Parts: sequence; C-alpha cells; structure tokens
Amino acid sequence: MRITQGTFSFLPDLTDSEITAQIAYALEHGWPCSVEFTDDPHPRNTYWEMWGLPLFDLADPAAVMEEVTACRDAHPDHYVRVLAYDASLGRQTIALSFLVQRPREEPGFRLDRAEGADRQIGYSIHPYATEQPAGSRYGDRHRENGRAR
Repeated sequence: MRITQGTFSFLPDLTDSEITAQIAYALEHGWPCSVEFTDDPHPRNTYWEMWGLPLFDLADPAAVMEEVTACRDAHPDHYVRVLAYDASLGRQTIALSFLVQRPREEPGFRLDRAEGADRQIGYSIHPYATEQPAGSRYGDRHRENGRAR
C-alpha cells in the first residue's frame, strides 16, 4: 500500500533534482526548511522525529539536500519528509510538506469497525507497521534472528 501524505504523494516519487527544485521554490518564498523522519506514518502522527535543527539560516537548496541525503543514509527504512515553514503571518505554519523517501515495503493500514450503542458505528485505523517494535517496523519482514525464513 502506498502511503499518501504531503503535497506530491499522489505522484510518482520525486527525483533528487525535482526535490531540489521544490526546496529552491520554498527558499525563494522565504520559507525555511526542515527534514523529519518516522517509522509510524499514521495520518494522526503529525510529530515526526526532526533531523537536526530546522534549517532557518540556509538559503542554498544544495545544503538542504545534503541534510536530506544524510537523513536518508541514517534511516534507510523510514519515511523522510521535507517541511517548509511560512512565518509571514506572525505564526509558524507549514506551507509545504512532501515525502522524499519511503521504506522499500509499505505494509499499510486496516480499517477496524466497532458497533456501539443505538446502532452507532465507529471506525479506527490500525497501521500494520505498529505490530513490530519501533525501529524494526520496516525492512526485510521475512527475516527472523538474522536468518531468512
């Protein structure tokens, strides 16, 4: 299942040159960028792990791209995204957010149905990834204790 979060999530994965172009667009508009990663892409999980500090002082897209590459190298089986912040209205808001890396395998979500009183039906989303402990939710799921099953 392909997770669709962020501005370009319905498009094919962006190339590095396309990512650099989007970073340049953000910087040209005065939107500083940051890089974040997670192994739990649940739609309500808006607080991902931040890679370093926000890049408020960088004006060169190549420098931001270096941070993206470093985060990808450190977390090859995680989701990685770039955020661009707009503070023009006196508050910090996200003007642009897009994925720059996905795990090789995306296990997806299950929709759980619960019937309540007075015929009310409620739904919740269960991410299959959270069935594994944090830090080992992605990667080769057919390995056990370092050996292939």
